[in-house]
Amino acid sequence: MKRKYGALIVTFLLIATSCHLSKESQVTQTSDKEGTFRLSKEERKEGYKILFDGTSMSQWTSNTDEYVLENGCIVMYPKNGHGNLYTKQEFDNFILRFEFLLTPEANNGLGIRHKMITAQSGYDGMELQILDNEAPIYQDLKPYQYHGSVYGWIPAKRGFLKPAGEWNYQEVVADGDHIKVILNGTVIVDGNLREATKGTPADKIPATLFYEKGHIAFLGHNSVVKFKNIRVRELKK
Repeated sequence: MKRKYGALIVTFLLIATSCHLSKESQVTQTSDKEGTFRLSKEERKEGYKILFDGTSMSQWTSNTDEYVLENGCIVMYPKNGHGNLYTKQEFDNFILRFEFLLTPEANNGLGIRHKMITAQSGYDGMELQILDNEAPIYQDLKPYQYHGSVYGWIPAKRGFLKPAGEWNYQEVVADGDHIKVILNGTVIVDGNLREATKGTPADKIPATLFYEKGHIAFLGHNSVVKFKNIRVRELKK
């Protein structure tokens, strides 16, 4: 019980923190005097576009009741236990860059090539785990449930997630069947969906793994999580 109250206190303190540009971002970024996120010259040249600059959620839709704009962040405040937030635009092959902050025991998910469902929560697409997997309550996780994993199929390397309350930088490359995840500068997933499902009976392989196009989504799991500095570059097929 003491541990639970302690986690709640720490969560409250983390919620109160603002979302200023983090010093440890792996890519050179700029912000104006009000903290608005701007692409670096390199990213502009490479063709990135901003999905969230800290001032507007105009490119996102669906559960904007639980995902709110606060101090330059998108913050998930659970009310009904779960909640999905989707990009209005659909993407097929892309590189996604973003930063996230976990509160103790936090659980969320990154949906890619995800279909937008009518309910506020649920799944219809691939999910990459977003999780404070070093918390004691997750000590019995399967390898494919660790942070960054293609949930259920491709396990991620552990040991590169920063403690709850610190900002993490993540890059996700979705290029056809190839999925790559870079966390704080280290590759933690580099796998192929066809290879990962090889040998599995066809009726056990979810079609959602192989959607060619869909929304980028944050998939809530009853936890407070913060996101900022979100940008994407579409890749040619």
